[in-house]
Amino acid sequence: RAALDRAAVLLRIKRDVNRLDNVWGVGGGQRPVKHLVKEMNLLLREYLLSGEVSEAEHCLRELEVPHFHHELVYEAVVMVLEGSGEESVAMMVTLLKVLWETGLVTLDQMNRGFQRVYEELGDISLDAPLAQGLLEQLVELCFDRGVITRALRDACPTR
Repeated sequence: RAALDRAAVLLRIKRDVNRLDNVWGVGGGQRPVKHLVKEMNLLLREYLLSGEVSEAEHCLRELEVPHFHHELVYEAVVMVLEGSGEESVAMMVTLLKVLWETGLVTLDQMNRGFQRVYEELGDISLDAPLAQGLLEQLVELCFDRGVITRALRDACPTR
């Protein structure tokens, strides 16, 4: 499944040079942002289906973009807010906790990801009316598990 998903991403890349660069391993920082965002979304969706934290961690390392891990945090939180079910909340908290503990996601990256969600909550709520409640639940759970700081928890917009 992972090989097919990866192949589909490579085939969708428009320019042959980019396709070859990705196949032969150009470093992550040279890849287009849209490509990295797609890869992160794919990684998160696969994680929600499989529940394999180690595989998600491995895929994130392979992207080779530690300066862009705030995007993974942002996409993970938005995916929870737009999704349905409390199972995805618990799974994302588990993933964020592991990424935090292993040092893959730094304090600054975690803060930036959550802050972006806070700033865009109004727009997100238009598509997902339950987003505010889910965000409060997610933030509280992240704080309880030691994923985010008290200051970040207190910065969460409330109703």
